[in-house]
Amino acid sequence: MLYLADIDIDRAAALLAGYGLHLALVADDLPIPGSYWGDPEAGVIGSTVHARRDTPVHSLLHEACHLIVLPPERRAAVHTDATDSVAEEDATCCLQILLADRLPEVGRDRLMADMDAWGYSFRLGSTRAWFEHDAEDARAWLAARRLPPPA
Repeated sequence: MLYLADIDIDRAAALLAGYGLHLALVADDLPIPGSYWGDPEAGVIGSTVHARRDTPVHSLLHEACHLIVLPPERRAAVHTDATDSVAEEDATCCLQILLADRLPEVGRDRLMADMDAWGYSFRLGSTRAWFEHDAEDARAWLAARRLPPPA
C-alpha cells in the first residue's frame, strides 16, 4: 500500500489545489476529521481533504475526487459522506485512477493494485478490469462535466 508519506505531499496538495481543494495534513497522533471509514482514511469537509502521513494515497485521491465531481454549491455542504449516487461513485473511482498518473510516484497501475488490496469491489472482479472494460458510463459522466482538467 502506498501512503501519503511515500509521495511528494506538496505535489499532491498542488494537484488538489488545481481543483479548488485544500489538503489539510493532520498530525500523526490525531483523528482525521470527516473520515467516512475512520483513521487512517482521508476525510472531507467542504473543500478540504484531511489526511495524515499514514493515509493511503488511493484514499486521498478517492475522497478528493468525490469533491471534484461535485458542483461548488454541493461541495460547501459536504461533511464526511460526499456522494449521493452510483454514477457519482463510479465517476469518482474513474477520476482517481486518471489523476494517479499526475503523481509520478503513484500512477494508475499502482493505484489500481492498491484499490484491489484495500477491497474496492467491481463487477468484473478487479479495478483494472472495470476501468479497462466497464467504465464507459463513468467516462461519459466525467466527459459531460469536462473532467479531468485542470492539468
